[in-house]
Amino acid sequence: MSDYIWFEGIPFPAIGYEKKIIEESRDKFVIRDEDTVILTYPKSGTNWLIEIVCLIQTKGNPKWIQSVPVWERSPWIETQNGYAMLINKEGPCLMSSHLPIHLFPKSFFRSKAKFSVIYVFRNPRDVLVSGYFFWDKSNLIKMPESLETYFEWFLKGNVPYGSWFEHTCSWLSMRERDNFLVLSYEDMKKSTRGTIEKICDFLGRKLEPDELDLVLKYSSFQAMKEKNVSNFSLIIKDVIINGLALMRKGVAGDWKNHFTVAQAETFDKVFQEKMAGFPPGLFPWK
Repeated sequence: MSDYIWFEGIPFPAIGYEKKIIEESRDKFVIRDEDTVILTYPKSGTNWLIEIVCLIQTKGNPKWIQSVPVWERSPWIETQNGYAMLINKEGPCLMSSHLPIHLFPKSFFRSKAKFSVIYVFRNPRDVLVSGYFFWDKSNLIKMPESLETYFEWFLKGNVPYGSWFEHTCSWLSMRERDNFLVLSYEDMKKSTRGTIEKICDFLGRKLEPDELDLVLKYSSFQAMKEKNVSNFSLIIKDVIINGLALMRKGVAGDWKNHFTVAQAETFDKVFQEKMAGFPPGLFPWK
């Protein structure tokens, strides 16, 4: 069981992270014109989106995604290994991050570069449940005693990468930028092909119908779950306990199977308070 590494009020997993790297990634890392950034709060569909973008880049050819681990295809900016890979990488880079806006590379805000950022958000109730089952089977953080305990931690922001509400509010404020595409996990599930086409348009990639079919096929939940370079089964053994599974269900609305009536009411109240000011239609879940 590991505790957190805290940096400027945000808790990070104790394994794979270092304060110095988080600080350097914010202050020194430069995102270039041709780079693409996948940005999410944890457990919001990050690896699914990485798979889709990788397949778009190869026009549906699965060779890359079947031979190279997801964390090498799209390294995390703020992790020790990811940062080391990115600063030594030439040419257009695909990269990922869960960073809150105040810790994200400053080059994003002061640059006129037209690099592409894709932000995916998900119903926070599902994020909470998915996070509980993921972190509970890892050795990355202090393990919650129960879902009830994790529920309380989540509402207080005492979970990896801090408050979902603060993270999402701040990043959604960037949604009018030309180089910032906002997607929801729920819309991705409802219309996966339409989402792939939207991403293609955003990235300036033209795919033929048969190539789109291949992207859809190889980015499916079942295809990813069976592939060890996407499902994290290659991850080092000292991180895994009790059979960690990155790919658990891949559905929307699973929170209804786990929340009590009281928890649902409490969460609704907090959500309404924290997310006031955003248009209701922005959030596609019921």
